[in-house]
Amino acid sequence: MPPPSPQALPDMLARYWRNNLAVTAVLLAVWFGVTFVVSYFARELSFTFFGWPFSFWVAAQGALIVYVLIVGSYAWFMNRADFAHGVAEAQE
Repeated sequence: MPPPSPQALPDMLARYWRNNLAVTAVLLAVWFGVTFVVSYFARELSFTFFGWPFSFWVAAQGALIVYVLIVGSYAWFMNRADFAHGVAEAQE
């Protein structure tokens, strides 16, 4: 892909930043939901899951899985955005 013209660069970077903010906002909403909303209602989850109280399982296992998925999703989305907006680093 040829480099963008100097006139198009500010617009391209502004679109890239808006995309970055949108991805970050969605992933932060997921993080907030997993961290605070599920924890707030955890007392009402009073059934056993694999021999443990479900609220304990969500806090100990489920939230960690979601956090790893959030990090992986951010890396994947931003890698695609880097290529889409022409700001990706050159591969060796």
